[in-house]
Amino acid sequence: MVETSARQWSGLKIIGAGFGRTGTFSTKTALEELGFGPCYHMVELFEHPEAQKLWEALVRGEPVSWDDIFRGYQASVDWPACAFYKEQMDAYPDAKVLLTVRDPERWYESVRSTIYRAPDDVPPDNAHAQMVSKLIWQGTFGGKFEDKDYAIAVFNRHNEEVQRLVPPEKLLVYNVKEGWEPLCAFLGVPVPAKPFPHLNDRDSFIANRNRRIQEMQEQKGS
Repeated sequence: MVETSARQWSGLKIIGAGFGRTGTFSTKTALEELGFGPCYHMVELFEHPEAQKLWEALVRGEPVSWDDIFRGYQASVDWPACAFYKEQMDAYPDAKVLLTVRDPERWYESVRSTIYRAPDDVPPDNAHAQMVSKLIWQGTFGGKFEDKDYAIAVFNRHNEEVQRLVPPEKLLVYNVKEGWEPLCAFLGVPVPAKPFPHLNDRDSFIANRNRRIQEMQEQKGS
């Protein structure tokens, strides 16, 4: 969690409901640029591994205080948080919901070539990899992510569910290709003069993944 006082922090303002690889890292960066930072993303688990045990408990179905995970954060995007968007809506009823979307075919190919492959390079006893596998590959996709049609159907059903359950006035269905304008209008903030961030493409993801693997190996050897 991010260090902050209880007086300064009043809970999440934005709940990201979109699956990973829908421009969530670009969205994280954009939200932080707009003043809604820090924004919780999967990468936060590498920066703040003390939250790992809390996510593991959630995946097991055990009760966890959302404030213990998100204290100091103003927004959440990406996995593992997006899998619990309904619980976050209950915990932070005043928050808006941001559903990042992408062409389903492109989304599937992006996931398959990046985060789905990542565990192949990580030791099987790695707690983070085990949590991700149980939550995403076994939980969300029922162990059938390699079935493209099935995985895309899960993706589409999730997006449809979010749009069905979230009140329209609290929801933005958003493609990062749309840039600043719809996001800023939804949040009621001015459009920045700088270009919208487009980050963490496939090559960048693989390079960062390899760097983290090397760091883990070095830490294990030290």
